[in-house]
Amino acid sequence: MPSLELKTNAVIPDPKSFALEFSKESARILGKPEAYITVSVTPVPIMTFAGTTDPAFVLLVTSLDNINPEKNEQYSKELAAFLKKSLSLPDDRGYMQVLRVNHLITQISR
Repeated sequence: MPSLELKTNAVIPDPKSFALEFSKESARILGKPEAYITVSVTPVPIMTFAGTTDPAFVLLVTSLDNINPEKNEQYSKELAAFLKKSLSLPDDRGYMQVLRVNHLITQISR
């Protein structure tokens, strides 16, 4: 049940194609079936980061089971590489939050 929420002021020429590719790459990176992946992409007209409005991002990744400090570093590097390749977003122009969701919360919310 990984969920990835991207906010960025970078230009996304084809948002639908980008979201589909982001979903596919996220499944590969997180090692989960794409059928379980949820991706949302929110264009932000104005975003500041480090005192400028140059292209930047905030990415929130939530998941069950596969979130831990060792894997988080790998996930962050691979997700940053994808954002750089697809949107020309430098990895020093954003933040990522990687959160582990509790099973109990998921079961209660059904």
